[in-house]
Amino acid sequence: MTRNERFEKILMLLRDGELIRARDVAARLGVSERTIWRDMATLVDYGVPIEGERGVGYILRRPVALPPLVLTHDEMAALRHLLRLAEAHVDTRIGSGARTLAAKIRAVMPPDPEDDAPI
Repeated sequence: MTRNERFEKILMLLRDGELIRARDVAARLGVSERTIWRDMATLVDYGVPIEGERGVGYILRRPVALPPLVLTHDEMAALRHLLRLAEAHVDTRIGSGARTLAAKIRAVMPPDPEDDAPI
């Protein structure tokens, strides 16, 4: 599991708003407690609203989500184009993040009407 995948799983565990101990997160993800401590510090440095400390536990104080957006047809076309470009990025951190972000965005996007257009 990559570090970014671990960050995503940590955020999923924190989403319920309950206090969770580093030892429990570490056991679920198959890493050391020390790794979780470092990951939590990194996530906080990235601006994720995690509160807590070693030996006590961690909690996500407010959800990490974007508000709903209403996009025009042209904005949707631009978003689809940008997702394709981002997924092709060769940097492993950027490319991996772009692919997982694109999958999340595509999961909630309406179908592309151009996909159904006759050729």
